[in-house]
Amino acid sequence: MTDAPARRARADKDTVIDLEVSRQRWIGWTIFGIVLGALLVWRLGTVAVWVGFALIAVGLFRGFQLIQSFRHPAGTFVISAKQIQLPNGLHRARAIEVAPTDVTAVYFLRRSVPWSRAAPVLVIELGERALLYPRDWFASEADQRHVVHALLEHCPIVPEQATKSA
Repeated sequence: MTDAPARRARADKDTVIDLEVSRQRWIGWTIFGIVLGALLVWRLGTVAVWVGFALIAVGLFRGFQLIQSFRHPAGTFVISAKQIQLPNGLHRARAIEVAPTDVTAVYFLRRSVPWSRAAPVLVIELGERALLYPRDWFASEADQRHVVHALLEHCPIVPEQATKSA
């Protein structure tokens, strides 16, 4: 109970965390997919031609993601007592703006993570919708924790009430 004035003072500040993503993987897949796919289509038989077209498609998709990374910033979390802005994904034009009361849960997935994602994955639930933010989108794991702590400070999520109602 003695922590309430300090929590109120911290609640007045905005927390701003920027996402940082490396473009190296997109550059590599773009070059590899298009070049190797073109070689397979040009020089080999029927099965290799289809594999080549698949690699070219993957390379073009990664190239599109690379272009989007230059067009739009990676994304920013802005958390305040009145409004929360969450990135809609990597390099998307618009952020999701919600009230702190719309956030129903914030947690990490450490073990049940798809093989294509880096653990831990930050999960923010907005009612029926869950937003996933993998570790490799942040500069460090500490940035993920800062987002969680800021959301828990500003959002009226009370774990005792959630467990009593279940």
